Amino acid sequence: MGRAVSDEFQDIARRFRPLTFGAPEALELMDDAAVIPSRHGFDLVVTKDALVEGVHFLPGERPDRIARKLLRTNLSDLAAKGAEPYGCFLAVSWPPHYDAEARDQFAKALGEDLSHFGLSLFGGDTTSTPGPLTLSLTALGWVPQGQTVRRKGARIGDDLMVTGTIGDGYLGLLAAQGRLAMLTPGQNLALEDRYHHPRPRLGLGIALRAHATACADVSDGLAADAGHIAAASAVGLRIDLEQVPMSAAALAWLELQADPIAARLALVTGGDDYELVCTVRPEQRGAFKSKAAGLGIEVTVIGQVVPEPGVSLSWRGDIQNIRTLGYQHRE
Repeated sequence: MGRAVSDEFQDIARRFRPLTFGAPEALELMDDAAVIPSRHGFDLVVTKDALVEGVHFLPGERPDRIARKLLRTNLSDLAAKGAEPYGCFLAVSWPPHYDAEARDQFAKALGEDLSHFGLSLFGGDTTSTPGPLTLSLTALGWVPQGQTVRRKGARIGDDLMVTGTIGDGYLGLLAAQGRLAMLTPGQNLALEDRYHHPRPRLGLGIALRAHATACADVSDGLAADAGHIAAASAVGLRIDLEQVPMSAAALAWLELQADPIAARLALVTGGDDYELVCTVRPEQRGAFKSKAAGLGIEVTVIGQVVPEPGVSLSWRGDIQNIRTLGYQHRE
């Protein structure tokens, strides 16, 4: 790890060395590197995401929430590949307003989540910055050799399926901004929790590897991430808006909207759900749903893979035209 401040090595030893949980790969965070052994019969999957204050989370957000969201968004990428979490690398650029107490809160929450999801911190870097708070995490996971579930692989006639409910991430941001006064306090809290604490579907790995032809995690919005599958697989997708599963809080919000179609479009393009969208052969649908149900995960058929390129959204048989499918990353 680097030398941003004079006491950085002491900070690493106190805050982050315990997060290695004694993993030999981490070399006690003393060597500016990690040593990753090969695992016979497995492929190593590597993913990396970054979070920036004011872009990916609200300014002044609680450090514990930031830590959990940073880890879980990366784990969602591993889940989409059918991977088992293994370890991670962390880079943090701390601005002055994140004092020692805030950094302790961050490290404590990160350690709790690392332990919960079964991986260790292998290394990384910490620096100082005038702002904003900027974080990056690289997550590693194992997949049986040759069984990684890719975005490429969807075939015409496949079912398009999604886990959980869609739209809660988008509405959770509105709730965190105090913009859902029309909903009850309980509904606001439920939506905020979905926004702050993604639930990576890691347990679904075996079922995905056995039954899914393609998969992506829903980070930029259901329509956009389904579009990634369509583009990689050189096929088209049709999403039936009336079939997209919604939570009770999202349905309550929908009932209050003047334009139900525009409202549903907002939920499927809003992002931050961190569910999984996948394609499954119709004859595999029952087995996939059964395995998911055994894990307490509901999966719903929301459309089909079709020959026409791109993603089409239908509402009661009518195709809806929208300008953007989801969150757009800009340089």
